[in-house]
Amino acid sequence: MGEALKRRIKQERFESPEQEAFLNLLIVADFLHEKLERVCAKYGITHGQYNVLRILRGLYPDGHPRCEISARLLERAPDVTRMVDRIEKEGLVERDRSTEDRRLSITRITKKGMKLIDKMTPEIEEMSKSFSTKLTKQELKILSHLCETIYDEAE
Repeated sequence: MGEALKRRIKQERFESPEQEAFLNLLIVADFLHEKLERVCAKYGITHGQYNVLRILRGLYPDGHPRCEISARLLERAPDVTRMVDRIEKEGLVERDRSTEDRRLSITRITKKGMKLIDKMTPEIEEMSKSFSTKLTKQELKILSHLCETIYDEAE
């Protein structure tokens, strides 16, 4: 166990199984994040911007206020407003004031944003499917359960 990790970080021993597991999680998270960033970069957006578009696609043609987008992000982002500003400039989202509460701004994905997400989806899905070449369905369920066990405590 830990041979790939030993090769990757050029380290022969670990202080504990916890350290080894922690380092493996950091490396796989970075590996997956980097792959996703490369796909997003091909389409001129960041992973965070893709995440916002993904969230808004689920409600199309309706939208979300900034606080709801922030709560649904896969990775915490310190300035969701600035991220939305950038993709609004590209015409991928639009913002309107709520009719019930004029102080509330609602962000919606545009048709251009939907087209971009649709174009990206096959590559993103391929990344997810790449797990099935290395892990069985049962292993994937176990992996999901283990990950949720780790991060659910932190919430």
